[in-house]
Amino acid sequence: MEATRIIAVRHGETSWNVDARIQGQRDIGLNDTGRWQAKRVSEALATEEISAVYSSDLGRAQETAQSIAEVAGIPVVPEQGLRERSFGMFEGKTFDEIHETWPDHAHNWRKRIPEWEPPEGGESLLQLRERVTRTIQSLAARHPGEQIVVVAHGGVLDTLYRVATGQEVNSPRTWELPNGAINRLLWTPEGFTLVGWSDTQHLDHEAADENSF
Repeated sequence: MEATRIIAVRHGETSWNVDARIQGQRDIGLNDTGRWQAKRVSEALATEEISAVYSSDLGRAQETAQSIAEVAGIPVVPEQGLRERSFGMFEGKTFDEIHETWPDHAHNWRKRIPEWEPPEGGESLLQLRERVTRTIQSLAARHPGEQIVVVAHGGVLDTLYRVATGQEVNSPRTWELPNGAINRLLWTPEGFTLVGWSDTQHLDHEAADENSF
């Protein structure tokens, strides 16, 4: 089977990103910067051959994906399996608030304990890895020899990076996950391969200003 090329994009910025507030599976929309980032991503990918655009069904990802899909002339396909990690009762709070009120939980979170589940329906890192891997494998398997775009969230892309590079869920993060960055991978039935990560050239304001003339 031919490899599937994957362009993975984190949604544009939201006001909760700015406030460092945990979004999880709350449906938070893009702010003005996020909408600008989505437009810049779509322009950066305008000359790419794209067979499908898949997106988390949460609004911030859908709006980002819609900008890409409109330029590509294809619809967005929503996929619940691409949602951000569920953080249960901690959604809507900042990490500082969590650390102050629930220090034990904050410790487990900071140490990336693989089995730890945020209270009230949160997902563990192991559960997240299983969901993300299963979902993106399934999407990629539909498009051998083609290129697809997957628009998702920081936790989803962090998981995908770890899977592609053979790192455990609790390994220290040494890579960036910027809003609106373009990340590239290959998938075959043998697994994922990293091609390029955290490309933000299209989000450089000076380059954007030059291209506007």
